[in-house]
Amino acid sequence: MIERQQWIGPDDHTSRRLRMQTLVRLRWLAVGGQLLTVLIVAFWLKFPLPLIESFVLIGTLAVANLFMALRYPPTYRLEPPAAFALLSLDLLQLSALLFITGGLANPFSVLVSVPVIISFASQPIRYSLALIGLAMVCISVLAFSPFELPWYPGNDMTVHTVMLFGTWCAIASTMAFAAFYAYRVSSEAAQLADALAATELVMQREQHLTQLDGLAAAAAHELGTPLATISVVAKEMERALIHDDRFHEDVLLLRSQSDRCRDILRRLTTLSAEDEAHMRQLPLSSLIEEVMAPHREFGIKMELVERSGRDGEPIGNRNPGILYGLGNLIENAVDYAREKVTVTVEHNRDKVLIVIEDDGAGYAPEILARIGEPYVTKRQSDERAGGLGLGLFIAKTLLERSGARLTFGNRPGMEAGARVAIEWPRAVMEAHPAK
Repeated sequence: MIERQQWIGPDDHTSRRLRMQTLVRLRWLAVGGQLLTVLIVAFWLKFPLPLIESFVLIGTLAVANLFMALRYPPTYRLEPPAAFALLSLDLLQLSALLFITGGLANPFSVLVSVPVIISFASQPIRYSLALIGLAMVCISVLAFSPFELPWYPGNDMTVHTVMLFGTWCAIASTMAFAAFYAYRVSSEAAQLADALAATELVMQREQHLTQLDGLAAAAAHELGTPLATISVVAKEMERALIHDDRFHEDVLLLRSQSDRCRDILRRLTTLSAEDEAHMRQLPLSSLIEEVMAPHREFGIKMELVERSGRDGEPIGNRNPGILYGLGNLIENAVDYAREKVTVTVEHNRDKVLIVIEDDGAGYAPEILARIGEPYVTKRQSDERAGGLGLGLFIAKTLLERSGARLTFGNRPGMEAGARVAIEWPRAVMEAHPAK
């Protein structure tokens, strides 16, 4: 199981800090779009438009954006309160521009939802909810704008109240739906990124443990030569001082300790050689015993069922991902079992199948549909599921990377309990597949 890490609040997570360069570029896009629209409406279509007020509002946004671009480096990330303030300013500036150009009758009024969508995609939920509340107030005020929509001179462009109400409903529903969708997508992406980072951390730890064998062998090799020299010198000193009572015992101690060091280095070298020669590859039965062994001392009966026997069993390379993934699934079964966990192993010429079953309550229906996703525990309401909910995700990810296909479910029939089936093509599982 992955270790519980320090909780990071939503405001402290770096993914919830808007990058200054991103906001500056979006604002320049808004400035350019607003200025181009005003110029086309006023000078090409020749609609009556409050030009001075419009240019003042657009210029205010441009000056504020220029100040932000010069004041802060492009890589600076805004804290949620600062991002909320800037997005609120953008929302109010756009609403003011729409207010003097027809209010909700203006076809560009739907752009009010843009700052809200940006907030829900990148900011903590409480700031985003406050911003969407402000946006609702803005579109409600726009519905009562006294300014007419710029139109051809001499032709009155009157929008019926029912049409304005329909526009208000359309903008509000679009904003709410798009905001909810953006928030869900960004949250799931952040969870997946964190979970994958935890998976990589587990793999790095396993790799570091593997590298220790090589370091031990290198240390034994490097220390062997100087230690041999010390041993030779100690023997010569013993012969020369054999009749000297003052140093004879010290020389004997020096030689015995050097011999002890040589024995320790010899054992290290032997262990490393054994690991390389015998432990690099594992028969399937040895792999299962290795992952089951640490979980036999918790008061839960562990039963191994080998349906195909051990004749002709596959022999695969030692894979830390498979060992960790299977161990995590067995640990979950032990945690939720009442009395017994059964591991069934089956193999033939085409596949290798491992089934892990426990006699606990099984998977809840609402959890079963999302099993293997980050931060989903086996029993959301169970106090024993007090971890981060990354264990099953990491196990599933590691085993699928090894070529396995996992199936989560509950035991069939009247028997209660969870069931996980892990299946590999035999050619993938075996170190030297038969041809």
